[in-house]
Amino acid sequence: MAQFQFVMRSGPTPGVTFPLEGDQLTIGRDSSNGVAINDAEVSRKHSRLSFQGGKYVIEDLGSTNGTFVNGQRLAGPVVLKAGDVVSLGEQIVLMYDAINMDAGATVAVSRKSARVEPPPMQQAAPVYASTPAPAYAPPPAAGKKSNMVPIIIGGGVFLFICLCVVTFLIIDADPTGARWCMFPFNIIARLMGSVCP
Repeated sequence: MAQFQFVMRSGPTPGVTFPLEGDQLTIGRDSSNGVAINDAEVSRKHSRLSFQGGKYVIEDLGSTNGTFVNGQRLAGPVVLKAGDVVSLGEQIVLMYDAINMDAGATVAVSRKSARVEPPPMQQAAPVYASTPAPAYAPPPAAGKKSNMVPIIIGGGVFLFICLCVVTFLIIDADPTGARWCMFPFNIIARLMGSVCP
């Protein structure tokens, strides 16, 4: 004797099992369905399961988002086999499973494991103490050559101005004004109206 079930792989309740019992079952969003899945992607009456010749046959009931078996959209009834993947729209994925029940045994044995294992957790890479990596400076883009000439000229002009200011401050600090009469500052002194000996 075999018992059939759906196990939700993805959807609102991953890992939930839906036992399939009876000759006629409907799948849909409405709570009156034998397999009720409360999700906007599922129609109120999405699909129907019929038990025929010891197997379940699934057919779409004109749902908006379609019923798929192993990635193929249903155009008519399809007989389900253990391990088939039934999708309702794009987000709801159910795995169809048949469990063999031995009348003398107390434990059900699955032909194909219906247990949904969560995806393995990714381990973080170990952190090692190390010296910090030097900051990355991208190479200049092709076609754009860095021109240092304006920088050098600008730096030279700045130094020249600083030197002139310092020199004038030193000359002007003389209380007698004699430093203004030294060459070449005597030219400036004459232009300013001073008389040098």
